[in-house]
Amino acid sequence: MALILSIDTATENAIVSLGKEEEIIAFKKNEEQKNHASFVQPAILQILKENNIEFKQIDAIAVSAGPGSYTGLRVGLASAKGLCFALGTPLILLNTLQVMSAQVVQELHNSSAYYCPMIDARRMEVFTAIYDYSLKEILLPNPENISDNNFIEMLSSYKNEIVFFGSGMPKWKATTHQKNFIFYHSALDSPNGINRLAQQHFMQKDFADLTYSEPYYFKDFYTTAKING
Repeated sequence: MALILSIDTATENAIVSLGKEEEIIAFKKNEEQKNHASFVQPAILQILKENNIEFKQIDAIAVSAGPGSYTGLRVGLASAKGLCFALGTPLILLNTLQVMSAQVVQELHNSSAYYCPMIDARRMEVFTAIYDYSLKEILLPNPENISDNNFIEMLSSYKNEIVFFGSGMPKWKATTHQKNFIFYHSALDSPNGINRLAQQHFMQKDFADLTYSEPYYFKDFYTTAKING
């Protein structure tokens, strides 16, 4: 049974968790995006101390590697890589959109639906993808303009119910109406999704190269920070 430390700082809610198979042993959450950098390391130390676990007991470290906040992605991956280098522990890179979908799949249990996470990428753009119930990619992860006719027609062509969720979902909901579209207001603050995927990657020995691992930016820059003035 793999003991995996997971780090997700890609979006508004940062989560550090410790999971063993399907069990979440402990997790910490931070809802202040500007404080993700100062949150991660203390959260890790606190989780280990509270559960009497030593670093050497951890079998792998997983990180949500994007898309998402430029700064958040660098914070998460730098923390994960630093620990992996120090401990000689394997690194698991996960796509944030698939992590989001894994959580919603577990919450809804709708096996016939498609799952469409949307991360706000400013203006009318979102980072998005489509997954089926098994988390197989139906639409590859990409930045998309939700006002683009080709994108709208593509989504409208699916016969399955499509569950939309994430920070980019509200502006998509405001522009479209279709019977098979479901708009799901999930907080996306559970560690279940990232732990599920991390355990699968560990079983398949799907580990990342520590030296060359980089965040999945998809664009040059993205931030959810508010601009004053």
